[in-house]
Amino acid sequence: MKGVSLEMGIPQMSLLRCSCAALRRASSVLRPSAVFTRQSRNISMDTQNLLARLNSAGLLRSQCLIGGKWTEAYGGKTIPVHNPATGDVLVKVPCMGGQETNDAISVAYEAFLSWSKLTAAERSKRLRKWYDLLMANKEELGQLITLEQGKPLKEAIGEVNYGAAFIEYSAEEAKRVYGDIIPSPLADRRLLVLKQPVGVVGAITPWNFPLAMITRKVGPALACGCTVVVKPSEITPLTALAAAELALQAGIPPGALNVVFGNAPEIGDALLASRLVRKITFTGSTNVGKKLMAGAAQTVKKVSLELGGNAPCIIFDDANLEVAVKGALGTKFRNSGQTCVCANRILVQEGIYEKFAAAFSQAVQSMQVGEGFTEGVVQGPLINEAAVQKVESFVKDAVSKGAKVLLGGKRHSLGMTFYEPTVIGDIKNEMLIARGFYYWLVIMRLKRLAESASEESGVGGKNEVFGPVAPLLRFKTEEEAISIANDTDAGLAAYVFTESIQRSWRVAEALEYGLVGVNEGLISTEVAPFGGVKQSGLGREGSKYGMDEFLEDEICVHGKSEQ
Repeated sequence: MKGVSLEMGIPQMSLLRCSCAALRRASSVLRPSAVFTRQSRNISMDTQNLLARLNSAGLLRSQCLIGGKWTEAYGGKTIPVHNPATGDVLVKVPCMGGQETNDAISVAYEAFLSWSKLTAAERSKRLRKWYDLLMANKEELGQLITLEQGKPLKEAIGEVNYGAAFIEYSAEEAKRVYGDIIPSPLADRRLLVLKQPVGVVGAITPWNFPLAMITRKVGPALACGCTVVVKPSEITPLTALAAAELALQAGIPPGALNVVFGNAPEIGDALLASRLVRKITFTGSTNVGKKLMAGAAQTVKKVSLELGGNAPCIIFDDANLEVAVKGALGTKFRNSGQTCVCANRILVQEGIYEKFAAAFSQAVQSMQVGEGFTEGVVQGPLINEAAVQKVESFVKDAVSKGAKVLLGGKRHSLGMTFYEPTVIGDIKNEMLIARGFYYWLVIMRLKRLAESASEESGVGGKNEVFGPVAPLLRFKTEEEAISIANDTDAGLAAYVFTESIQRSWRVAEALEYGLVGVNEGLISTEVAPFGGVKQSGLGREGSKYGMDEFLEDEICVHGKSEQ
């Protein structure tokens, strides 16, 4: 597939491969297998009934949003949205490109002129109303997430609670965007620091958290007085559209929030080239993040990047075994292992290795895999066939180099893109599963597997396995564990399990990561800053620090006027 370059000489964005044609080709791998056909028919009928209910509730939108109007692609092109658990086509949505994006940018700029002039209290009220509507419709939003992304319904509703919390927090913080007064060195001067909204924001979000990755960006942007053009993943656009519908109902004015998707290179080019867009915020692969960063330099835009991780989870001999197993289970298998903060490497000290491996494997074995609406299911499918093939390549490489499959290690009998929860022991740091994507990419390019993978989808661009595979690495000393943990270009999240207070501080401070969980596997919250170091990104999301990403400091110097 030919790469797309920007008009202003920005390097080709060949890694941002998510064109409409590519998505249509990729959709062919999501068709139900013969083994799954009978079950698929049953689920399809249930899906039709659920879609009808969502449509009646006004939350099943299949058009993009530009200037408050639900809009088809100008050329009439569409792309299908699939249920990854069944292969069912849920709906067809517009495949938009540069022209539609430029129009969205224009109306966002027009809206910015008035939205930024509203009082902070008024913006806060509307955001609070949006939060209330998200929570009132959390069941329906959770159902949409399960339909298009595959995660279990309970986990999907949990994402709605989490995602809505960013809107609630932003509503509260909107009234607390404070400036400053600086004592002047001259008696006849007064120095004031004003906080001004940066302007129109281009927000590009991934498929693994279809709601939360949007609200984490849009909430603070709107609270600060910015307007937004959102490009959600083409794989999971329905949740974004439903959230946008609720935003309109909450009184977010037309043009303040716009949603476009389809031809990702064209949309990305338009956002980068426009002088009206003053900020790019992106969650996704490190390679695409680098391309966006380079492209943003042409018009000197502010950039926030939340990129790939290669998270270590360190289990020390003195850890509480029950706490460690529970924490590692939560951080590894959440969302079928498809999160950027999932433990990609579980480092276990040799004194507790055998006990931990046995207890952890037993806990993993009890996990129920299946379609997300089934009671008791805790792991759904992977997002697409390319994701499964990537997981298989990591496991195959590890086994060929001496690793031992303790549990799972193959596709699930359910078929489709289901993969067995897997535990692999005797992992070495040089194996692909420990080293991450950059080693894997060379092999996959040679095999042309990357041709079917969307970089923006996270399948081919993260530093992690991005699947339900837990690799166990044995280590001897604290120093060795820290060395292995830091031996990566990534630096997003890390986890430490120990009952030693001194060790917890010592190791946490030595780890080169933006987030460190101590005796805790779930560390994300709207009230704390989220972001990485090294090649895991720039800036922070959430908390008061996340608000600063959408503000500019303006110094106002008042002199003495002559009488």
